Amino acid sequence: MLTGDTNDEDVSLFDAEEDAGKRSKRTNIKHPVASFFHLFFRVTAVLVYLLCDIFSPGFIGCMVTIILLLSCDFWAVKNITGRLMVGLRWWNQVDDDGRNHWVFEARKASGKQQASDSASESRIFWLGLIICPVIWVIFAFSTLFSFEIKWVPVVIMGVVLQGANLYGYVRCKVGGKTSLKNMATNYFGRQFLKQAMSKEEES
Repeated sequence: MLTGDTNDEDVSLFDAEEDAGKRSKRTNIKHPVASFFHLFFRVTAVLVYLLCDIFSPGFIGCMVTIILLLSCDFWAVKNITGRLMVGLRWWNQVDDDGRNHWVFEARKASGKQQASDSASESRIFWLGLIICPVIWVIFAFSTLFSFEIKWVPVVIMGVVLQGANLYGYVRCKVGGKTSLKNMATNYFGRQFLKQAMSKEEES
């Protein structure tokens, strides 16, 4: 699979946000509906999973409800909330030769746009994006250790769908052409270098 990064181009889907930003500079959260639905589907899926045995004895109904919520969350976060709240989006396209191209894109913003970007929205977006996949990973381990085998497909679906969005947006944030492995290696290399330099100064 090939990786593409189209940060050099502005895409028409981002154009509407400039007008929206001008209209809603007064508020801390410029896109309250998008912020609400960014958290609504994923938090509701977690709550249904936790409270399913209390309110509904039927496993099938709970499973279908959770999978529908996870699917709605995946679609909303991938196609709407990421673009509106933090100016990022990612997708896959197939070229004429049948090869997959993964595109990770960040909106190019002017200084005024960056100044008017909502820190609250960004915080909501990233906290929701990171915390919920971690919760589903915890559910996966607890399901395996408690031998609740019937829930395994559900928690795997939660990990995969929410993990895919997390991976896609992290790639958008760090740059589509940047390898996450290389980024981690560079980070730990810098930390090691700082420690070595500090020890030399102390001696």
